[in-house]
Order: sequence, then structure tokens, then C-alpha cells
Amino acid sequence: MKKLFILLVMIGSLTSCAVRKTSDPQEILAVLESQRQAWNRGDMEAYMQGYERSDSLVFVGKNGPEYGWQTTLDNYKKSYPDKSAMGFLTFDIKKVKILSSDHAFVLGAWHLKREKDEPQGWFTLLLKKSGGKWKVVADHSS
Repeated sequence: MKKLFILLVMIGSLTSCAVRKTSDPQEILAVLESQRQAWNRGDMEAYMQGYERSDSLVFVGKNGPEYGWQTTLDNYKKSYPDKSAMGFLTFDIKKVKILSSDHAFVLGAWHLKREKDEPQGWFTLLLKKSGGKWKVVADHSS
């Protein structure tokens, strides 16, 4: 009876781990979709909620690495000062890979549709799960 109980506990814990792992990609995609919707509303503050609010956040763009949540927000506001400059954002997510119970990797493409142009590029993200929520801790966009 004791062996049966131990076996049932082990199966239950494996099942809960499998359920948690399979829900993680959907949770990550939900974070990115929330960011996309915020961007398209012109709400930069809401867009930034997908990033970890930390001085260790790293954003790598054409000017090299920049550190910190506030620095990232300030740079976004400088580059995209209004809704017209922000345009309409779409993502094409190519891969979501769970690296561990609290880290994930995302590869995707971004596309902005604006009145006079349509810039586009690629991004890789490192996300960390903390307090039950996935947040971007490193963003390399080009």
C-alpha cells in the first residue's frame, strides 16, 4: 500500500509538471500579445509591462546593449514619440522554447505598418518566470 501511495504521488507530480510546462508557451504568447495590443493603442507604459522592471533588463538594438527598464522605456519614447510613429505592430513568432522551469527563449519577426513606411526586423527574447509571471529580461531586436 505504501508503494502504491508513493507511485501515485510521483505520477501526480509528473502530471502537474507536464501541465505547467505545456501552459508556459501559451502564457508567453499571451504576454507578447498583450504587449502588441498595448503598442497598437499607443500605450507605451502598458507595453513595457511585458518587461522585467529591473536595472538588469538588457535591450540590444542598433546602438548596442542598453540596461534598465527605465532606460528602455525612455529609448522607446524617444524613437516612437507618438501613435503615428508607433504604427501598427504585428509579430510572427517562429519559436517558443522552454529552457527551464523559469526561463524561456522566443524567436520572432516584427513588422510595423505606418503611413509612410513599413519597417520590419527580427527579435530574440529571453524571458524569466518570477512570481508566476513571465517577463522579458533580455531583448535583442534588429
